[in-house]
Amino acid sequence: MMAIALTLPPDLPGMPPALLPLLVRCSAGCRIALVGGAVRDLLLHRLHHDAWRGVPDLDLVVEGRADEAAAAPRLARSLAGAPEVRLCDWREHGAYGTVELELELRPAATAPAFTHPPAHTIAARPAIASEPATNPEPTTAAGQPRRDSHRAGAVAAADSDPMAAALTAGPAGGSANLIQLDLATARREEYLQAADNPRVRFGRLEDDLGRRDFTINAMALLLGDSLLLLDPHGGLADLRHRQLRFLHGGSVRDDPTRLLRAARYGARLGFQLADCSREQARATLAAWPWRWRHGDPPAQAPPALGTRLRMELQLLLEREPWPQALAVLQDWGALILLDPALQIDRRWRRRLRWAERLGLERMTALLAVTQTAAELAERLQLPHRQQRLLVALQQLRIRLDAPDRDQPRTVVQWCRLLEAPGGSAEAVALALAAGIGPRRPLLRWWLRWRHIRAPLSASELIATEGLRPGPALGARLHQLREQRLATEGLR
Repeated sequence: MMAIALTLPPDLPGMPPALLPLLVRCSAGCRIALVGGAVRDLLLHRLHHDAWRGVPDLDLVVEGRADEAAAAPRLARSLAGAPEVRLCDWREHGAYGTVELELELRPAATAPAFTHPPAHTIAARPAIASEPATNPEPTTAAGQPRRDSHRAGAVAAADSDPMAAALTAGPAGGSANLIQLDLATARREEYLQAADNPRVRFGRLEDDLGRRDFTINAMALLLGDSLLLLDPHGGLADLRHRQLRFLHGGSVRDDPTRLLRAARYGARLGFQLADCSREQARATLAAWPWRWRHGDPPAQAPPALGTRLRMELQLLLEREPWPQALAVLQDWGALILLDPALQIDRRWRRRLRWAERLGLERMTALLAVTQTAAELAERLQLPHRQQRLLVALQQLRIRLDAPDRDQPRTVVQWCRLLEAPGGSAEAVALALAAGIGPRRPLLRWWLRWRHIRAPLSASELIATEGLRPGPALGARLHQLREQRLATEGLR
């Protein structure tokens, strides 16, 4: 294992100076390490002069006793009891030995001591199938980026080591007292079924690094009297070559969503997939080793072909340079994970751009091209609103493909077709974005026809024609609107 010793700096980017010594003190002799994006981004910035991307994820792994989950909760409770800490939030998921903390550091003289988290702050996270090894760009409950400032700092390196000097010199910037930490007990994972949830056991820090996706995310800064950079899988070399390399030959088979993470990181960092990893992706997709296949019931899809795939795709579309990420996924043949029609589709850029103009979500616009979009939405467990929209689009497609589709239709006939029960304005907009049906009448309906109303309101009809609320009143309003459509719709 490659290890580089560093002097303990007074701070690291995104961390107040007092936080690292506090973590070491509260760990009570357990090994504790900063992992994931924080280590990767720090190396990229200081060694390779990449622009600083803001405060990285503050993900820490704590090594406990053999096969027990309590190491991270113990550290969290110790932190909560420190006199210089004010605990703001606490979320614990005991089965995975993880705790999410939001705390504020302040002078010990003014801080009340907590012996345990207040009861009202403790909330169990919903049980999840498996947590991704990396968690880029965490958000608050309101959906906003969790951290948007970073700490200034420059520290001396041990023995004038150039790498140590680069690591310990942080970028300039502001600081914030409010800190969010993700603490996890070190664990190892074993995939008994491809794309299914892994079996989790607790273990050593090295085991935890070995369960991650890419070598560049499998490095750790071990905290103590000095810093130790652990690089058991050659992540430093891959950073230097700006490449993404899976940790082992079964990475894609175990969790195909790692391909989407590769596309996300590649688009964000400008990295290429290593040749050996690209060949692994090609061979795995060609063999399709997963027990679920396209056409099978959506509910039978394993997590990495369902919910986890949706989570990664949503991150890709909402937080990354999605045109580049989708392009590389298509180049790798990986869009077949969603649907074969998406893999051969060459109009997704236009469709997603039109979706943005029409106020539609990129996710539904991406899936709209497939004949089985509603089933795909069910497999991915999209929100019910998005599923209903894709069902409405599927029904609209059927009406537009009816045998009499080539016959001329009047404005009234088009409105009847597009406003049929079960339809929606969003479904017509999605059909426009996806190029489904004749463009001109759909566009005219979207821009003008749907806004034309009956010349008299319901209250005016009650007053002038003596109608009462009910079906007759609704039919009369509909008749008057169609009369107005027939005369004004072609203007």
